[in-house]
Amino acid sequence: MQINLIKGHGSGNDFLLIDEISNSYTFSEKERADLARVLCNRNSELGADGILFMLKSEHADGRMRVFNTDGSEASMCGNGLRLVSRYICEMRDQKEAIIETMKTDLKVSKQADIFPDVTTYQVEISPVSFLLEDLPLQLNQPDLRNEKIPELSQELYFTALAVPNPHLITIVESEQIQSDLQKDLSEKVNGPNVLFPDGVNVSFVKALVKGNIYVRTFERGVGFTNACGTAMSASTLVTCLNGLNDFEKAVNVYNNGGKVQCVVHKNNGNYHIDLIGNATYLYTASIDVNFAEETFTVNSKEDLAEQAAYEKLQSEAQAFLADIMKG
Repeated sequence: MQINLIKGHGSGNDFLLIDEISNSYTFSEKERADLARVLCNRNSELGADGILFMLKSEHADGRMRVFNTDGSEASMCGNGLRLVSRYICEMRDQKEAIIETMKTDLKVSKQADIFPDVTTYQVEISPVSFLLEDLPLQLNQPDLRNEKIPELSQELYFTALAVPNPHLITIVESEQIQSDLQKDLSEKVNGPNVLFPDGVNVSFVKALVKGNIYVRTFERGVGFTNACGTAMSASTLVTCLNGLNDFEKAVNVYNNGGKVQCVVHKNNGNYHIDLIGNATYLYTASIDVNFAEETFTVNSKEDLAEQAAYEKLQSEAQAFLADIMKG
């Protein structure tokens, strides 16, 4: 089967985009999972953090489905949504759109470049829930906000929330980020465990100067990634709740892949977050897939020459981080 695709990234979180809106092909559920496992393999000619399938929607401008490298489906992906937003807006010649996701319809829009020549989109991250049953997290209480989980750590304070992907977030210092603590903790809650039966995304957050944070995330079904859009959004919300940043004000969120901006909105005890960042295309490719043998070959690949501009943003972000982390 021949498939045309685009490889792109949001904050270094890279994906393969497959268009089922304007192309005739479609896939079974098993084929979607198999494609994710085979094409996203880092030892293959493609490799990625996941696949973004773009489909027609009965009521929105388009529909997004996200499959992780292990073949599991994610309910949302903020970095991936920026790429899908760009594709659908450009396809429809629109500046804004509504994208259907697993849990809800989300507003997206093109924005002024976050950095010169870096194509930028804003996407809505919602709904936000602190109910442990929505993650789920098996504790004998309704929510967890800035509290210890003794089974995981005697020192760290955690906040659990779904946006709608499940997230476990803790605010830490530099030495905790540089240790193996996050790796060990994340592997524990994403293996067989009684707390998180479905696993959870784990983020360590370092508060920098006000209006700036650093986030590193271990993603459920993937492992450590350069960035996770929903994690950066949820982490910004947690810093606002802890008084480290302000609601309704843009926060620069640094990650190993660069940086984004997040704005947390509060309305009668409800929250939603604007995630603003790059939607960078790397290349287009045409591949032939053999589903029976779970193999593929690349027929052609064309570089889209957008990465150089993003690397300038990345270099500036890394220089800022290196300087401030010294303190």
